[in-house]
Amino acid sequence: MSAVATPSPTVPDATGHFGRFGGMFVPETLMAPLRELAAAYESARTDPAFHAELDDLLHNYCGRPTPLYFAQRWTELLGGAKIYLKREDLLHTGAHKINNALGQILLARRLGKKRIIAETGAGQHGVATATVCARFGMECVIYMGKVDMERQALNVVRMRLMGAEVRAVTGGQATLKEAVNEAMRDWVASVDHTHYILGSALGSHPFPMIVRDMQRVIGVEARRQILEKEGRLPDLLVACVGGGSNAIGLFHPFIGDEDVRMVGVEAGGEGIIPERHAARFQGGKLGVLQGTKTWLLANDDGQIELTHSVSAGLDYAAIGPEHAYLHDIGRVEYTYATDAEALAAFKELAHCEGIIPALESSHAMAYVSKIAGSLPKSSLIVVNLSGRGDKDVEQASKFLL
Repeated sequence: MSAVATPSPTVPDATGHFGRFGGMFVPETLMAPLRELAAAYESARTDPAFHAELDDLLHNYCGRPTPLYFAQRWTELLGGAKIYLKREDLLHTGAHKINNALGQILLARRLGKKRIIAETGAGQHGVATATVCARFGMECVIYMGKVDMERQALNVVRMRLMGAEVRAVTGGQATLKEAVNEAMRDWVASVDHTHYILGSALGSHPFPMIVRDMQRVIGVEARRQILEKEGRLPDLLVACVGGGSNAIGLFHPFIGDEDVRMVGVEAGGEGIIPERHAARFQGGKLGVLQGTKTWLLANDDGQIELTHSVSAGLDYAAIGPEHAYLHDIGRVEYTYATDAEALAAFKELAHCEGIIPALESSHAMAYVSKIAGSLPKSSLIVVNLSGRGDKDVEQASKFLL
């Protein structure tokens, strides 16, 4: 296998489409700022000074590169493929979300915006946004569903400690979808001085592209590290998928490598029962939600269905448009793990490696736990440990202790 991937076929077109997915489905008020953001990003992505500042912050402020850790005891327990963990949990703030938040606040500064808004589910994107706003001295407002605020109380405190205003969203399910709605309403009313740091590879163009590019550092590092450690590319990449930022960040640098299998793991909740899961490829349909055309969970009347996951960060009705495209062309496989499987993996990794994963990441760990023993011992798996589980200990303890 070549050490250099062939060019990715998934760069969006000029209108932000990945095949039949993506696009710009937003109020007219937001078309001009989105085009302004796209132009600013096109300028930044070819500006060596922008990349030098971002790279310096990622290294000295956040702690990149993150290790690629051989999980020896977990590998021995499962008795099959050799398992490596990409340790995004060791980043400043405890998850991959800081990669994107840093890149976007540099764009906001480039645009002359002084106020930042964001949405958050599990709270890690909110924490990352509050962190970079504190670092750059910008006003910060975070929208978070009331249910998620209760599930992720620790992260709410962290955001407020760093000076962010956390606004509770009480409508609908009071989770991530509603938080996005409120953030978008705010942006429509304040777009002249506000930048919206969208947290996942979702929404209107150019956000899916920007977030993907900011998270590609995960896969770029993992590619270099596995070649250094094993002299070849992995056989399998695994990541959890909510909106899909950690997964696309790991997968994208390997898309041109046909021998590398890639699996995204959605939230199976209590099983594939309407309104009790968040696995968009299990009974979902094509539709438009919050700025983008993609796979989503909706009823026969086109109304967005309620979702459920033990993980606040995966509890969302739609998936990023690039993931929908990669599913469409068969390049990435998508499966799901149930709440019970994710909780079991949460406990399993803690017991045998002394690492407590985020409940989001635990869905990816659950898939690895299920299949690693059936693979040859010569196989190599890289799984993205996208965040640490400190925030989830209280929630998980209700089920495990």
